[in-house]
Amino acid sequence: MKSIVLILLGLLLTIAFVSAQNSEEFNDAVARGRPPYSCPGNCGGEHTCHVKDNKCSCYDHGHYREVYLVFKCINSWVDCGKTYTQYDVTIVNPTNCNILDIYIGYDYSFRLRDSSSLWNMVRISPGVMTLPSYQESINAHASYTFGFIIEGNRQPNLSILYIRF
Repeated sequence: MKSIVLILLGLLLTIAFVSAQNSEEFNDAVARGRPPYSCPGNCGGEHTCHVKDNKCSCYDHGHYREVYLVFKCINSWVDCGKTYTQYDVTIVNPTNCNILDIYIGYDYSFRLRDSSSLWNMVRISPGVMTLPSYQESINAHASYTFGFIIEGNRQPNLSILYIRF
């Protein structure tokens, strides 16, 4: 019993440390006058900021096609009267450049089952997630998959807010 408590305590401390690190990075960027995922020219809410060679371009979410998200519904089930659905989302990078930073936006439709229901991505603020620290980039002509379990069975609204190559 004592070892289980120690393991849980260690896990909670690890989660707290990672959350604090991500919050500090976000707060530092906000203190500098803008969140880390905004373009120097501020593209606005319905646009994707694309930064390549330190040049910023803004694209409508619906018209940005260089890097894209592919959703795959893994399973859906009912537990205690609630419906849950597991998705995998693949970030596809068909370009000739490595992605150094990417920020994905989400709205109210992204209702996680619980705090452990998102993997291979990190939420850094309400409505924004990014790559975890162990995934430094997405290589050219490669992809990266993350997953989650949400309440309900509708595919959540996710959009690419910012990409830096």
